[in-house]
Amino acid sequence: MEVDFKHIMSNEFKGFIKELLSIVITAFILAMILRTFVIEGREIPSGSMLPTLQIDDRVMVNKFIYYFKEPVRGDVVILDPPEVLNSDKYFIKRVIGLPGETVEMRDGKVFINDRPLKEPYLPEALNYRFGPVVVPDDSLLVLGDNRNNSFDSHLWNAWLKRDRIKGKAFMIYWPLNNMELMEREVSFE
Repeated sequence: MEVDFKHIMSNEFKGFIKELLSIVITAFILAMILRTFVIEGREIPSGSMLPTLQIDDRVMVNKFIYYFKEPVRGDVVILDPPEVLNSDKYFIKRVIGLPGETVEMRDGKVFINDRPLKEPYLPEALNYRFGPVVVPDDSLLVLGDNRNNSFDSHLWNAWLKRDRIKGKAFMIYWPLNNMELMEREVSFE
């Protein structure tokens, strides 16, 4: 009895290739679904969030969390800037003012409904005044942690609508020596 090893190896190889392609295509589709709807990595493009986030740090962004809950004060969010800014770049800022709250910046601090915030992540006191303003429904007031050098809600002359938020940054994953979960860290004095 003669065995045709060439034919057997050819069929096994074809089966292996089909299985490998199936795995690669499935993995690619799952990765695209995850990246589109669930989680995504983003690079920090500017110094507006110093010292919390360094330029070129990479953060993981939870893209589905705000389908189930509203943003809370202290969340660091990825957002499309208000349309009036005419920018196609994403921003990363910290949520400070929530709908219906009165926000004012004076005496080097942020005040929410006349109560000063305790923000240990700030590198220095604010050197400007803003407000008082009332945050409209379905809007947020967001600020960079590097307040005196951040293009954010206090300069936009527009409100950040809730639907412009693309996700919550929850972890720094690169560079490895900066890897950490991101905490809210904001409270009232």
